Amino acid sequence: MPFPVRIHFDNSVGFAAPHLWAWYEASRMHHDLAPAGHDGFGPFFDLEAVRNFVRFRFKDGPGTGGPWEPEALGRGLWPLAMDQPWGDEAWCRGDRAFVDHVEPRLARGNAAERVGRLAFPDGLYVPGTGGLSGLGAQPLAGGGVLFGLYHPTAARVYVAGDFNDWQCPGAPDPDPARFHELDLHVGWFGAANTWLARVPAAEPGDRYKFYVEGGTPRGADGRARRWALDPHARLLEADFESNNPVVHDPTGFPWTDHGWRTPDVGELILYEMSVYGFTEGDPDIDPGHHGRFAGITERIRSGYFARLGVNALCLMPLAEFPSIQSPGTLGYNPSLFSTVERDFGSPEDLRELVDAAHAAGLAVLLDKVFNHTDNSFNPLWQLVLEHPREDEDPGEGGLYFSGGTPWGNRVATEKADVQNLLIDACKLWLQEYHVDGFRLDATHEHYMDHGFVLRLAEELKGFRPGVLLVAENLPNQPQLNRSGFDGYAQWCNHFHDKVKALLREGAFEGQTAGPDGLGEMFYFSKGLFAGHTNNVVNYCESHDEHSVPHEVGFTPWLDHPVAKERKARLGLFATLVALGQPMLYMGQEFALDRPRNLVTVGWPADLDAHGFFQWASRLIHLRRRHLGLRLRGDDPAGDGRFAWILAPWLGAAQGGGRRVIGWRARPGGGPHEELVVMLNFEGAAAVVDLDLGRPGVWVKLADVDVVHDVAPAGTNGAADPTALHTVDGRYAGFTLPSSSGFVYKWEAPG
Repeated sequence: MPFPVRIHFDNSVGFAAPHLWAWYEASRMHHDLAPAGHDGFGPFFDLEAVRNFVRFRFKDGPGTGGPWEPEALGRGLWPLAMDQPWGDEAWCRGDRAFVDHVEPRLARGNAAERVGRLAFPDGLYVPGTGGLSGLGAQPLAGGGVLFGLYHPTAARVYVAGDFNDWQCPGAPDPDPARFHELDLHVGWFGAANTWLARVPAAEPGDRYKFYVEGGTPRGADGRARRWALDPHARLLEADFESNNPVVHDPTGFPWTDHGWRTPDVGELILYEMSVYGFTEGDPDIDPGHHGRFAGITERIRSGYFARLGVNALCLMPLAEFPSIQSPGTLGYNPSLFSTVERDFGSPEDLRELVDAAHAAGLAVLLDKVFNHTDNSFNPLWQLVLEHPREDEDPGEGGLYFSGGTPWGNRVATEKADVQNLLIDACKLWLQEYHVDGFRLDATHEHYMDHGFVLRLAEELKGFRPGVLLVAENLPNQPQLNRSGFDGYAQWCNHFHDKVKALLREGAFEGQTAGPDGLGEMFYFSKGLFAGHTNNVVNYCESHDEHSVPHEVGFTPWLDHPVAKERKARLGLFATLVALGQPMLYMGQEFALDRPRNLVTVGWPADLDAHGFFQWASRLIHLRRRHLGLRLRGDDPAGDGRFAWILAPWLGAAQGGGRRVIGWRARPGGGPHEELVVMLNFEGAAAVVDLDLGRPGVWVKLADVDVVHDVAPAGTNGAADPTALHTVDGRYAGFTLPSSSGFVYKWEAPG
């Protein structure tokens, strides 16, 4: 029996005499059809198919001479079911291989021009990367909401929600009079790909979704149509089954941080933390705030971070992810990029956290996972098909994905339109939440396109010049340095792995516990990847790594409390004195014995009685007070502000051949700013001769047991019995105990 179907063609390629050539698999039978007529869409062809699956292409003129459309545009009519044909009509556009069940909309103007004519509330971020697009759900200053969806292959798009009782073609009982169909506009790349609609009845608090016809996978009925979550959604409703986006107005929060200045990279002391894990077991805060933004806000206002001394909170991922919160939940499986994780609280709760942080002198950085998404709840998966055959392959995710990573579907960061989405997300967090910057997860070029990473930096620094950018790029690669001072601060793989090997007195991740690499480790890995001290974040603990006490416990002769605490002190000391920016992981200030990928914190009963915390906080404040502990630049040694005095490559009396390192720091403000730093990673004492570089009295500010600053921060001074006295700037026979570190400061003439 024949299967009649009328096939419409927009003839956007401009064939003089368009014809349709149709054929069947494993058959020589074909059809060569001239138009049966024309309508507003273009020529149409009446095909009497003899099978319910037929392939076809368009060409110019009869016969096989052509010219033909590209072979890649070869289309097909798939049956709705084995015993049913396609349907009565099909629509084809000349620039894509999709065959639509509904007549595709034609572009009705330019998206940027339309959005530019609208008024939005002050403080609202309207997506504008790659051109003003208005994507998402944007409340309007005069009432109503602008809805926008980027979908370059859809035929039609609708928005439905509380404002129209969810009416659209996909409703159980559709009422076309109540539909809100989006108009197609010319958007990015000068192509028709941006769908927009102003809905006067919509308002903040309304739930909504898009309904897409065409350019998506076919359902059980053979039709390409689906409900779609907004890729730019700011918030999802509390119902974890429907997961409807919610229109959110971010402009009503009463910010008080108008005088806030984001600190310079060189001033940072970073503190990595999980929103859930930081307070889920904290007995000192409101139980209703456990594991939520409000718990961190409470700790900020109690003065905890001012007491500890860190000045930048690095919040682990807080974009929406589907995992149930637990001590082992990290959040590195996002589903959307602009949406606040509902388990942590509301968007207003996050704004309150940031506002309180700025009032307390704390920058806030967000951990952004742009390399992969969650596999179980993935609203972007096959949302936009780039070719109709993609839905036949369950491993093809459509526009937003390309391949995989060890953790999930790889986000297609090499595509400009995907980049626009991610950059817009960052700009939204900067503008609507006042955050100070971002840490990017797993940016190695295996997982993330570096053209995107560099473009992101360019865009964000143009949008917010003081934005802070940190990359987890392991092993480190120099192309992310940009010009050095303005590049990414990378988590330093060499520092972490080398210090872990030294502390555990054995190999770690390819690093040995020998003296090799000590200079690179403390001199901001300049010879390995960094172009400037700004390019380096030094750390010995993170969410990905065992704590120092846990790690050294794998070495039998160190598996006891005294050795574990000693090594934890030396690890934190090394992190805080090395050139570059130091980072702590939450709980490191308590020397927690904790395995990797665990976000729980065991809070001590009394901070005043916790010796490790007291020492750690004093050491952190010491770094913040003394310029010599935070030298910065592209080569402080080359400009005379840094000089080695102890090293494995120097003479025997200066630590030659041993795991001993030391340097002299001269920030340039006068002798009172001069410091000497020394560390011994040997399991035995090392006696060395010191070239302090200036005669007089050198006061011991810190070692791995005690921190005692000079006035006005402390009462230390030239009369302290631990001070070194030298008449010529040299001091012979200084003993560095095993696993020790020292900071000395020039204080007075001899």
